[in-house]
Amino acid sequence: MTPLFVSSITLIYFGALITISYFTSKGADTTTFFTAHRQSPWYLVAFGMIGSSLSGVTFVSVPGNVGKIGFAYFQVVLGYLVGYWVIMWILMPLYYKLKVVSIYTYLEQRFDVWAYKTGALFFLVSRSIGSSLRLFLAATVLQLFLFDTWGVPFFVTVAVTIFLIWVYTFKGGVKTIIWTDTFQTFFLVGAVIITVWQIATSLGFSFSDMVSSIQAHGYSKIFVLNSPSSTLFFPKQFFGGMFITIAMTGLDQEIMQKNLTCKTLGDAQKNMFWFSLTLVIVNLLFLTLGALLYIYCEQKGISIPKFTDELYPRLAFQELGPLVGILFLLGITASSYASADSALAGLTTSFCIDFLDFKEKEEKTKQRQKFIVHLCFSFLFLLIIIVFKEVNEKTVIDSVLNVAGYTYGPLLGLFSFGIFTSRKLKGKFIPLICIFSPLISYLLSKNSAAWFAGYQIGIEILIINGAITFAGLWMISHKK
Repeated sequence: MTPLFVSSITLIYFGALITISYFTSKGADTTTFFTAHRQSPWYLVAFGMIGSSLSGVTFVSVPGNVGKIGFAYFQVVLGYLVGYWVIMWILMPLYYKLKVVSIYTYLEQRFDVWAYKTGALFFLVSRSIGSSLRLFLAATVLQLFLFDTWGVPFFVTVAVTIFLIWVYTFKGGVKTIIWTDTFQTFFLVGAVIITVWQIATSLGFSFSDMVSSIQAHGYSKIFVLNSPSSTLFFPKQFFGGMFITIAMTGLDQEIMQKNLTCKTLGDAQKNMFWFSLTLVIVNLLFLTLGALLYIYCEQKGISIPKFTDELYPRLAFQELGPLVGILFLLGITASSYASADSALAGLTTSFCIDFLDFKEKEEKTKQRQKFIVHLCFSFLFLLIIIVFKEVNEKTVIDSVLNVAGYTYGPLLGLFSFGIFTSRKLKGKFIPLICIFSPLISYLLSKNSAAWFAGYQIGIEILIINGAITFAGLWMISHKK
C-alpha cells in the first residue's frame, strides 16, 4: 500500500470518529463528560469495552509473543475472567451504592482525605504511563509504514495522533467514547477474524488443518505446571492476571467510569458478565493469529523481525495483500485509540473531581478547567511516549504489565484494606506506605532469583506489592 492510500484510509476513519463526536456531544455539559447522565445501554458499553480493554498491546504484542511462549498468555486471560467476576459482585455494588463519579471518593468516605488523594494520584500516574505505552504502538506503526516514507519525525506523528484523539473527545467525554469505542471495536474484532481467515486460506488450511498445524508446531501449549521458578508458571500467570484485572479495571477510573454510565447496577453487571466472556474468545483469536503468523513465515521462508511487535504489521502491509493491510491499519488504530480516548476522559475526570473539587463550582468554571486539564493530559501523553521510545528494550506488553505491577499495587492494597477490614486509617503515613511498597517490591523482584533459590518474580509482583501495602496500612491503623 502506498503512503497516500494509507493516509487516505486514516483520514476517512477519523472523519467517521469526529462525525460520531459531533452528534453525541450536542448540548454536552460537564455531567455529560463525566457520567453520560448514567443513560448508556449496557450492551453498547460491553461491546465498546472490548476495544478499550484490549488496546494496541493485545493487537500487536500478543500475536508477536506466541513465537516465544506459545499460548501461555491464555493463563493470564483465564485469570482476567475471574477478576472481572470479582469486580462484578464486589466492587460494582459498592460503587453504585455510594453513587460515585470518581471511584476514589470511596477512600475518603472509608478513611480520610490522605487516602483519597493518594489513591487518585496513583491512578493518574498508572493510567498516564499505561495508556501512553499503548498509544506508542499505534504511533510506531504509522511511523514505520507511512511517515518514515515522507520523512516526518516521530515527534510529529505522535503529536498529530494525540491531537486527533483530543478533537473528538474534548467535548462529549465519556458519552462520545461509549459510541466511538463501539465503532472501533467493530474494526478491531473484524480485522483479526479476517486476517486469520486470509492466512489459513493462503496456506490451504481447513479449520481442522489449522488446529492440527498449530498443535504440531507446539504453539498451542497453554499451561506451564512443572517449573515454579519460571515467570510462566500457571499459578503466577493465573493469579497475576486475576489481580491485574481487579486493579487495572475495578480500581481504575477510566474503565469503571464507562461501567458507571449504565442505568442500574443490574445493567452494569450484565455488561461486565458478557464482556468478560467475549474477551476470552477474542484473546484466543489473537493467540491463534500469532501462531498462524509464525507458521506462514516458516512456510514462505520469511525471516522473523528482531522485535516481534513488528511481525504482524510487516506481514499485513508487505505479504498478506491489501485487504489485510487495510484491516490491520484500522484495527491497530481502533485498538490503540479506543484505549487512549477513554484514558484521557478518565484522567480528566479524576483530576477534576479529586483535585479541583468540582462540586461547588459554576458550570462555566467547570467547562474552562476541564478543557485545560484535558489538554494538559494530552501533552503528558506526548512526553511519555517520546521518553519511552528512547529507553524501550522490551515488547510493549511486557512493559505495560511490569509498570502496572508497581503502580497499581498501592491501589489494590488500599481498597482491599477498606473492603476486608473494619480498621481505621488517618494521616500522612498513608502516602508514605504507598510510596515505599513499590520500592520494596522492586528490590524483591530484581533480587528474587538470588534471594529465593532461583525463583523469578513475574506478574505476581502486583499481588506482592498489594500485600506489602496492606501490611503497612495494618501497622499504622487502629480499631474502628
